[in-house]
Amino acid sequence: MARTRTLKLANQPTKQEQLKSYICKMKGGNCPSYPTLNLKSHLLNAVGSFLGVGLIAILNTYYNIPLLVPSLGASAVLLYAACQVPMAQPRNVIGGHMVSALVGVIVYQLLGNQWWTIALAVSLAIFFMNITHTLHPPGGATAFVAVYTGQGFGYIFSPIGLGAFLLVMIAVLVNNCSSKRKYPEYWF
Repeated sequence: MARTRTLKLANQPTKQEQLKSYICKMKGGNCPSYPTLNLKSHLLNAVGSFLGVGLIAILNTYYNIPLLVPSLGASAVLLYAACQVPMAQPRNVIGGHMVSALVGVIVYQLLGNQWWTIALAVSLAIFFMNITHTLHPPGGATAFVAVYTGQGFGYIFSPIGLGAFLLVMIAVLVNNCSSKRKYPEYWF
């Protein structure tokens, strides 16, 4: 009677080791702490956000230019409080929103508004933002809203393209008021 042996290849973890490693990842830890900011930096974040979101709200309210989209508020967090990260750079903010809006509109136009088309639009937006190097997390919400509210192709340019552009322009003006900030790190 032949014995069957399980051979462990060098540098290949067993199933038990893989499971342990997988569960261990969920514990978290080894995370860098947030940098300590002074009051001036916190105020600059708040002023920048107020000016950026305020501008699009004024244009929407008083000039009937439809610019109020929740995902632009999420972009404001990155643009004014984390302006150095790649996802806050102009290419990512403007490109990520516009790619996501295009995806969302196409999904809606072809497949309508269903629970699964919303999920599909967000998933495809992530896919296309990744391959175009324009990953911007609020873009997922842009695609979501496009399907959920049944948007047409105009949505890509206004409110999305114009709104993202205006937020970036305010970020350029406000973030460079500080000697400790440089925005953008790159344009494209």
